[in-house]
Amino acid sequence: MQIGFIGFGEMGTRIVRRLLDAGHAVSGWNRTPGKAEASIAAGMQWGASPRAVAAQSEVVFAIVTDAAAVGAVALGEDGVIAGLKPGGVFIDMSTIAPESSLEISAAFEEAGLTMLDAPISGSPPVVEAGNASIMVGGDQAAFERVKPLFLAIGRKALYIGERGKAVRMKVAQNMCLVVEMVAFCEAVALAEKGGVKRELAVEAMLNSVVASPVMAYRGPFILDGKMPEKALADVTLQQKDMLLALDLARKSGVPAPLGAAANEMLNACRGLGIDHRDFVTVYEVYRRLGGMLK
Repeated sequence: MQIGFIGFGEMGTRIVRRLLDAGHAVSGWNRTPGKAEASIAAGMQWGASPRAVAAQSEVVFAIVTDAAAVGAVALGEDGVIAGLKPGGVFIDMSTIAPESSLEISAAFEEAGLTMLDAPISGSPPVVEAGNASIMVGGDQAAFERVKPLFLAIGRKALYIGERGKAVRMKVAQNMCLVVEMVAFCEAVALAEKGGVKRELAVEAMLNSVVASPVMAYRGPFILDGKMPEKALADVTLQQKDMLLALDLARKSGVPAPLGAAANEMLNACRGLGIDHRDFVTVYEVYRRLGGMLK
């Protein structure tokens, strides 16, 4: 299948490689062309604009930073909407506010085109290994038609419901992820303060009933010298999703006290100037508050 792809960050680059390895022809565009060099070297064609990419594609994926970026590449004279042919599908994999996704998908519907919201769950290494999962909202017939593409990217593609539902689920999921890892840091700090070696506390958590996939690969980051130089998701990026969740909770009338508390720990990381690290650096906040720093 001829595929278009827009957005060559850590996730996008790996998604494109999986599509290429599955035998699909891919053309792509990115605001910063240099970030697509590895994909071009792997066989991807370069497009002059989102519109140009869409004009030669049956399906166009996008995974960009926020709603403004999605709107910029999807709409307007040079956007995907101007180049996509009838029957084509635009798939937005970005994590944005559900209401923003609905506004953009409405524009595609008015143009007689189809948009699916299909946020991906998984870190860059998880995507690279083919173990990511994808949630999809929008027209179910379109989902079934492009499902093989989702399964070329990850191990699971789950249809959530009508448009906007999948991105809503992703926002909720990301809030849970942050709360879980902040709770992990809190528990390890409690054990370490009482004399348990941090390495043993982490091992005990990972061998217990509370263990999870995200805890398995992120938990060891809190050990000395194990924090990756390049964050999988730094505090700023993860807090963007937390703020989406808290705003959604406020508008929906759903209490989110644990999400609010976890977000304050991310704020503390910003105050300490460690927000460039992976967000489990919240452990450093607990160490400071608990008097464990030497």
